[in-house]
Amino acid sequence: MAVKIDKGAALSHLSLTPLIDIVFLLLIFFLVATRFAEEERELDVVLPEASEARPLTSKPRELFINIDENGRYYVTAKIVELPELQKILNATYVNNPGRASVVIRADERCRYASVVHAHNACLKANIRDIRHTTRKGDG
Repeated sequence: MAVKIDKGAALSHLSLTPLIDIVFLLLIFFLVATRFAEEERELDVVLPEASEARPLTSKPRELFINIDENGRYYVTAKIVELPELQKILNATYVNNPGRASVVIRADERCRYASVVHAHNACLKANIRDIRHTTRKGDG
C-alpha cells in the first residue's frame, strides 16, 4: 500500500512577511551604522605629505582626533577643548586598557603645539599606540 506524503503543507502555512521586515530593518541598521563610522574621517583637513605614507587597508578601530587649521580638536565630529579631550582619552584607556589606539589627523597649517598637546594628552592617559596621519607625497 502506498503512503501519501503531503510535502507542500508546511510551506503553505509559513508567512514570509515578518522575515522580510526583519531583513529590511537589519539592512537599514547597517547602512546607518556604517555612515556614522565614516564621519570621523570626513573633516576637511589638509594632511601633510610623507613619502612613505600608505593607504589604510582595513577599517581601524581607533579613536580619531582631528585638528583643524586653527588648532581646534574634533572627536566624533564634536569640537572639544583640551581638558575634555583628556577625559575622553582617559575613558578610552579605561574601556580598553593596553589596547587603546589613537589616530591624530592634523591639518598641515595648524600650529605644531596643538599636535604636541594632543599627543601629550594620549601619553597622560597611558595610551601608547598613537599614530599621526599624512597623505602620500611625490618625494
